[in-house]
Amino acid sequence: MYSARPGRLPIICAALAILAISPVAQALNLAKYPALRSFAAEMGEKHGFSAKELKQVFRCATIRPDIIEAMERPRELLPWYEYRKSFVTEDGAQRGVRFWKEYARDISRAQEQYGVAPEIIVAIIGVETRYGRNAGNYPILDALTTLTLQYPPRADFFRKELEEFLLLTRETGLDACRVKGSYAGAMGLPQFMPSSYRRLAVDFDGDGKRDLLDNPVDAIGSVAHYLHRHGWQPGAPVIGEARLKGSLHFWVEKLGLKPSLSVRQLADYGVFPLRRDDPGRRAALISLEGENGPVYRLGYDNFYAITRYNLNKRYAMAVVELGELIRRRMEENPSS
Repeated sequence: MYSARPGRLPIICAALAILAISPVAQALNLAKYPALRSFAAEMGEKHGFSAKELKQVFRCATIRPDIIEAMERPRELLPWYEYRKSFVTEDGAQRGVRFWKEYARDISRAQEQYGVAPEIIVAIIGVETRYGRNAGNYPILDALTTLTLQYPPRADFFRKELEEFLLLTRETGLDACRVKGSYAGAMGLPQFMPSSYRRLAVDFDGDGKRDLLDNPVDAIGSVAHYLHRHGWQPGAPVIGEARLKGSLHFWVEKLGLKPSLSVRQLADYGVFPLRRDDPGRRAALISLEGENGPVYRLGYDNFYAITRYNLNKRYAMAVVELGELIRRRMEENPSS
């Protein structure tokens, strides 16, 4: 659920140069990192962590050059026509169908409670971890510590997530040294960052725990809750095909992913829905890289809600297209 932000190569190269002094992962010595000592002191003042327990936790952390390298080659940088091949597949759809059928009651309950379309819930879990088959093998403590200390462009963000992670492990009883996930610190079937886990994970099966690491039911409810909290509109469209006229649409693209103009206003820029639409509905113009040139779509508020899960438009589009494919396969074979 994390999207890296490119464009800071000089800074990153400097960070990699520092790491290159020692090409293998190193056990962390808290005393050698002033930024981490400051972090530990703050955790003691704000949250009552003792110096002893923090020292013990960070003994099992290592600085990982491969995590910095992974941050610089996120899959979301691929052009759309390449990116979608990893997710919008027949195998992914069939796995999604099986997941939907296995947890049909829970998915229906999530739809009733939060209003989110079932195929979107299922597709997000599919895109994130292939329904738990690929939840990540990086120790979360390694990832967040490395990125806090060695990734200047987003150090403040990851420092906050490290704080949230330690609070989460204390609240849930998880072993901070053993939890694994993505190179960016996301965890569990739905790949929540620690701050999202603490704020938005739900105990959807009522067993008294919010378990996103091993509990698909809690993952289903938490994904739906996340989208609900980020503005999902029940029954509203997600995406639509666009027809362009002239060249003024260039200015609409500059407005970004958040729908800010109505369908009626978009017409003034030569942007039209391919099918009849509510003229008052807001939309954004989404451009994607097709094999033969740009592909344009209208992204509505629900598409924008998906981009709050991951800030990349290619990710959101993969969720939409995989969800559509899963629903078609469900409708073709509803009973098996």
